[in-house]
Amino acid sequence: MFVVLLRFSANKAEATRYLTGHQEWIKRGLDEGVFLLVGSIQPGLGGAVLAHGLSKEALEELVAADPFVAEDVVSAEIIEITPGMADDRLKFLLP
Repeated sequence: MFVVLLRFSANKAEATRYLTGHQEWIKRGLDEGVFLLVGSIQPGLGGAVLAHGLSKEALEELVAADPFVAEDVVSAEIIEITPGMADDRLKFLLP
């Protein structure tokens, strides 16, 4: 599983211009079951995504397709996590 940190970058001022495409990108990830959780990094520093069910390479391609990433509104950092233990509600994430 992965945590994707999307921190505002050089073109932060252009966020409104690419917001619709970014929201469509998020919806696609949620609809495909790849994104489990999407939210904001406080206070207003960007966003974060919890993703699973795909390889790091596939996630890198998916992240690169985000208009915010492509237009340098945000920079992306992908953190890979190997789950070891989980609350019963998240057991499906364990290998």
